[in-house]
Amino acid sequence: MNPNKNQHVCPAALSGSLDNSIRRFFQNPRKLLGRYIKPGMTVMDLGCGPGFFAIEIAKLLNGSGKVIAADLQEEMLMKVNQKIAGTPLAQQIILHQCQSDRIGLQEKADFILAFYMIHEVPDQGKLFNELKSILKPDGTMFIVEPKFHVSKSAFETMAMLIEKSGFEIIERPNITMSRALLIGQKTE
Repeated sequence: MNPNKNQHVCPAALSGSLDNSIRRFFQNPRKLLGRYIKPGMTVMDLGCGPGFFAIEIAKLLNGSGKVIAADLQEEMLMKVNQKIAGTPLAQQIILHQCQSDRIGLQEKADFILAFYMIHEVPDQGKLFNELKSILKPDGTMFIVEPKFHVSKSAFETMAMLIEKSGFEIIERPNITMSRALLIGQKTE
């Protein structure tokens, strides 16, 4: 049984499965995100878990810009903190604990990554509306969902909800074992 208050969230006890060499082989953060991340950006890694992407994003920023590592679980944020403590990355990565029903972030982001976490959110419409307020007008968001948890039908329903929330789909990147969308703010 999942000990979390939110039964939909992957527990911190399973964080080892989210940060390992096998995953790095199939979902290499630099290969997946390198063309989107530029020095000086503010990037939010939503549902950062143990920091698999957040740490690599900070390295891609090359000392300029920042990463907001946001997660619902304090235990996950503690794992990120343990990895970056005493390193220059600690100055670049800001840890942010989300609330159970909202992200609660005022800062604007140039790029938002939501990797394997949207399916864990009970009210996706509310989430997309909040993300719209966080993403800068010229920013982009990269959403990736696992094929083993999210059916093609469920993913297409999510895509329609995304568009209904004021985003437009820019691209559908091909990611191993995943369904993905690169989206931006809809232009009038």
